[in-house]
Amino acid sequence: MRKMDFFAQSDFTAKFEWGYEGVEQVGKDSDIVVIVDVLSFTTCVDVVVGRGGVVFPYRVKDDSAQTYAYEKNAILAGRRGDPISLSPVSLSSIPQGTRIVLPSPNGSTCTMLAKHCGGRVIAACLRNAGAVARYIRQQGGTVTVIASGERWPNGTLRPAIEDMIAAGAILEQLSDHSLSPEAQIAVGAYRTAKDTLLPMLLQSGSGQELTSKGYSEDVRIAAALNVSENVPVLNEEFAYEDMK
Repeated sequence: MRKMDFFAQSDFTAKFEWGYEGVEQVGKDSDIVVIVDVLSFTTCVDVVVGRGGVVFPYRVKDDSAQTYAYEKNAILAGRRGDPISLSPVSLSSIPQGTRIVLPSPNGSTCTMLAKHCGGRVIAACLRNAGAVARYIRQQGGTVTVIASGERWPNGTLRPAIEDMIAAGAILEQLSDHSLSPEAQIAVGAYRTAKDTLLPMLLQSGSGQELTSKGYSEDVRIAAALNVSENVPVLNEEFAYEDMK
């Protein structure tokens, strides 16, 4: 057995891993890869598709992103504080059917890596955890849920508890799948937090960071469990659209 095979969770049909390497090492053999980035990207995706829009993931916000948005006849989202950004609040009143390019170093980048895995790619968060779990049960096959996490200043992965909690909210409902030990731990994290989601997220490192910058309402939107029936699936145009 090759060394990396020990970490592939290949004996199980529901798996859990973190970040870029998790997508590439575990997601590659899955029929479905679920990307979770609760306090920014995937909650924003849920908000946009809930208004009939589509989201084009993109790794970075630079001149190439502006060109890409022009090619896609889409609006380029900015940073938090801009009128349209990686802030769910900023997207909650966009016109119906808006097409948005959403750069993100975590959720968008994991999405772009996942597209090479060959399976369906879904954007999930706490808001649509139940809807995504139902979709996975209907589709069958193997699934890997990726907690995107955040980045330390040196660029390395910073595990973010909100992403593990949301992953667990999905995995808990996959009773017809066999859960890897990693997936079972994510379920345990969700069960610990499920009755105190909002205070847990507000008190987390990521939540405190956003609150200190004036974005506590983004945390509140992200902490709402199962309020959405959206199932954003990456389509042939490489955009997330609702496929419920």
